Amino acid sequence: MTSAPRSRHTEVPRAPGAAELAHARLKTLILDNALPPGAQRLESELALQLGLSRTPVREALVRLQQEGLVEITPRHGMRVQPIAAADMREIYEVLNSLEPTAAELLARRPDPAAGLERLDAACAAMEQALAAQDRRAWAAADEAFHLGLVELCGNRRLAGMVMQVWDQSHRARMFTLHQRPLPARSTAEHRRVLDAIAAGEAERARELYHRHRRRSGAELVSLIERSGVAWL
Repeated sequence: MTSAPRSRHTEVPRAPGAAELAHARLKTLILDNALPPGAQRLESELALQLGLSRTPVREALVRLQQEGLVEITPRHGMRVQPIAAADMREIYEVLNSLEPTAAELLARRPDPAAGLERLDAACAAMEQALAAQDRRAWAAADEAFHLGLVELCGNRRLAGMVMQVWDQSHRARMFTLHQRPLPARSTAEHRRVLDAIAAGEAERARELYHRHRRRSGAELVSLIERSGVAWL
């Protein structure tokens, strides 16, 4: 039995995944501040930059607007939304509550020193990047440590809640990356947290991590407030 012939008026779908590709690439540009807060681009400019047609780019921009990363203006393309200090203050309150708990959970395991290679490698990478004054490499290692911590702690719901605010915190960290002093203090704080976890010192690990997040969050929010980026 042969299938019915396709009508010549049937619409041929475009290649699957084009909108997803456009969304992923644009989101990366925004989160890494290659498209910084306040940047404006026409849909046609973005399509040319990505090597895609305008339809998937348009669909991607709608998704990014729903995610709060861009604002679409008819006939004027899109504008990257500012980073609001108030939003970052709320996000760091969430991280200050959840991530120290992840450190405590890791330290309370029967064998707390086991399976920490990922965190140790992240600390070593931060120390090497600091010595080389490579801020982007340091930021990548810093994120590897924080993500590794919540993913290893054994609480999937905690990890999921952290990931819900991760994109915005990443964008803010990348925006302030070159405004901060070299992160020698932060690097040492990560290593102390890891040592406390490996030693099974749960309360100490939690407190050290809480102090680290509270200090680094206050520094980041202060830089955003001083930059005026929220009013772009």
